[in-house]
Amino acid sequence: MKSPVLIVAAVAMITLVSATGWAWGQRIPFDTSEWKTDFTKYSVPFNEIMSGGPPKDGIPAIDTPQFDAVPDADKWLKPREPVILFERAGEARAYPLQILIWHEIANDTVAGQPVAVTFCPLCNTSIVFDRRLEGRVLDFGTTGKLRFSDLVMYDRQTESWWQQVTGEAIVGEMTSKRLVFLPSQIISWEMFKLTYPGGKVLNRETGHRRSYGSNPYVGYDDINSSPFLYRGPKDGRLPPMERVVTVSLGGEDVAYPFSVMEKVRLVNDTVGGRPIVVVFTKGVTSALDGGSIPDSRDVGTAGVFERTLEGKVLTLKASGVRIIDAQTGSTWNILGAATAGPLAGKRLTPLVNGNHFWFSWVVFKPKTRIYKP
Repeated sequence: MKSPVLIVAAVAMITLVSATGWAWGQRIPFDTSEWKTDFTKYSVPFNEIMSGGPPKDGIPAIDTPQFDAVPDADKWLKPREPVILFERAGEARAYPLQILIWHEIANDTVAGQPVAVTFCPLCNTSIVFDRRLEGRVLDFGTTGKLRFSDLVMYDRQTESWWQQVTGEAIVGEMTSKRLVFLPSQIISWEMFKLTYPGGKVLNRETGHRRSYGSNPYVGYDDINSSPFLYRGPKDGRLPPMERVVTVSLGGEDVAYPFSVMEKVRLVNDTVGGRPIVVVFTKGVTSALDGGSIPDSRDVGTAGVFERTLEGKVLTLKASGVRIIDAQTGSTWNILGAATAGPLAGKRLTPLVNGNHFWFSWVVFKPKTRIYKP
């Protein structure tokens, strides 16, 4: 049993955090009065966390997502628009960035699995997490705070704060716990509707009035611009706003610049000892360019897959507009599926990856290897 002195001291510390914004000698540079968070537990300096402007839940997460069938969504989505594809147990869902750019988090359940589909506009980072942790299902909202320009989420069960890029709790009861990343991919609406005609599409019935389809961050992804509200180290190996597709396997982190991928289209690589393939295609617009997302410039997208299929390592190559493997001559698409040839109907295993701005990835992964042809 804890002594009365220790109990009194703990209560006094909690009161001190709430009243003065200090925790164990470290000043908290933001108001804590609206939070139930245990600010005596943290893994990062509080001065790295800053306000993004909106208050807690000022950017409202989607908690009761509603879905359209593909024919209905086709009435309001344009062919090149970006959507986040998440697939589980044969159930495919599309989460349009024209919606998530205004909400940043959708708490959903797909084929029985609770997931959080997230998008941070300032980092161009979309990540899907398993919401289950240690026997509990978590629901996520937005704190209104940023760290290194990246979304800081919170779970409503403990009000711990979570870093989106790393999936790690950085403040509160859950500090140092990590969420499980789930494979997802940004693709065009056209690719989704052709591949998954029976899929479901997050619709605009969110319970909030927003200008869905418009971009509130016009011009933000200009390669010559600077990240907004970023205070952190800089890595000059690439421009801060260069798009990169990233992979972390076996303790190795690798970034594949979009500027390179657009030229080579496909890379066979080995990361952390595992053979992978990175594929790139044009035909997907930026959510952070023009005022209208459907009419913005084409920036393309990428996917990452295991190259090992049924015990054999494949070598893939771009041949004209096709992707073929050297072993069988089968044709593959951007989703890692063989569409023709001896392996037709087979699929490569998708790997967790991210499409980020360089600055927002390398600040968390400073030892990243940059792919060069």
